[in-house]
Amino acid sequence: MSAPASGAARTGPVVVGLIGAGTISRQYLGNLTAFPDLDVRWVADLDVERAAERAAEFDVPRSGTVAELLADDEVEVVVNLTIPAVHVEVGLQIVAAGKHVWGEKPLALDLEGGRRLLEAARAAGLRAASAPDTFLGAGLQTTRRVLESGRVGAPLSALVLFQGPGPESWHPDPAFLFAEGAGPLFDIGPYYLTALVQLLGPIKRVSATSSVARPVRTIGSGPKAGQQFDVTVATHVSALYEFAGGASAVAVFSFDSAVKRTQLEVAGSEGTLVVPDPNTFDGEVGVHRLDEDLVAEPAVGATTTRGTGVLELARAIRAGVPERASGDLALHVLDAMVSTTRAATDGAPVELTTTVDVAPALPEDFDPTARTLTP
Repeated sequence: MSAPASGAARTGPVVVGLIGAGTISRQYLGNLTAFPDLDVRWVADLDVERAAERAAEFDVPRSGTVAELLADDEVEVVVNLTIPAVHVEVGLQIVAAGKHVWGEKPLALDLEGGRRLLEAARAAGLRAASAPDTFLGAGLQTTRRVLESGRVGAPLSALVLFQGPGPESWHPDPAFLFAEGAGPLFDIGPYYLTALVQLLGPIKRVSATSSVARPVRTIGSGPKAGQQFDVTVATHVSALYEFAGGASAVAVFSFDSAVKRTQLEVAGSEGTLVVPDPNTFDGEVGVHRLDEDLVAEPAVGATTTRGTGVLELARAIRAGVPERASGDLALHVLDAMVSTTRAATDGAPVELTTTVDVAPALPEDFDPTARTLTP
C-alpha cells in the first residue's frame, strides 16, 4: 500500500488542486468544494481559458497551467482528471512536485506504468490513490456489511452483466471510449472489478474471450454528429475470474448489445445478494435467502458522488493511516483488466501478478460533508 505520509506537519483542511477541466471536472468540483475538510485552490488545464471558466464556475480562487499549479507549495493533493493515456505521465509530475495524487481510472494503461507511479510515490513518502471511489458509497458499503454478517452464507460466486449499445449515440466526442485505455473493459470494468475485490477479495486467475461487432462507429449527437471513427479495442469481453479465497465470477462487459443490463449478484451458500449498480454510490441491496422471501436492505452510508475518495484520502493523510481507494487496489484491478485482455488474445488462462489487502468497511456514520479537520 502507498506509504502513509505523515499528517502531523499540517493541520486543518487539506489543500487540493485539480488538473483537467473537462466534463467530469464539474462533478468532482461540485463535491470537492462542498466538503469542509478540503480547500480547493486550483484548476489547471492545457486550455487555460477553460480552466479559468471552470474555476470561476465553482469559486476556486486560482487557475492556470499545470506547471503553475505544481509550483504552489500550499497544494497537498492533486486530482488528475487527464485522459487515460497520460495518467502516469502527469501523475509522475505531481509526485515530483512533492504532492499526493488522486487519479481518475484506470490507474495506467499497463502494469509497468502503474508500478512506476506507485513506486515513485512510495519513494517520495507520498500517496498515489485512484478512482473508482463508488465502493465507498452507501450501496456497496451496505452490501459489504450484509455479506460479512453471514446472511447469505459463505460467498461462492458472482455474476456481472454490463451490456448496452455503446456511448456513441449520446456522447458528443466518444472516440476515446473506443481506443486504448477504454472500451467496456477499461472504461466500465474498474467499477465492477473493484466491487468484486471488495466483496470477494483479490483475484487469482482469469480466462476470457473478446470480439468487435462494428469496427467503425458513428457519433450520434453534438457538433460532431455524423462523423465516423475507428474502433481499436474489443467492444465485447466475457471473462471468468477466480479469486484467491476460492470464489469465482462470470462477467460480461459489452458495448455491442441492443439490450441494456447492469447487474451484479453475489451467491452464497444460503442465499444471493443483488448488489446496487457499482457505477453509483447508492441503491438498496436485495437479499434473497433460501428460507425467506426477498428483503430489500436500504443503503446506509455516504451518498456523495465522485470525489468522495479524495475526501477519504485527505482524512487518511491527516490521520497517518492508509487510504481505502489505494494505489495498490487500483493496480490490482488494472492487473485484472490487463490479464483479461491477454487471456482473450492468447486463448489461455492468465495468472495475476499482484494482490491486495482489502481495507475494512467504512463506519456507517462516515460523512464527507462533516468538518473533522480543524487547524
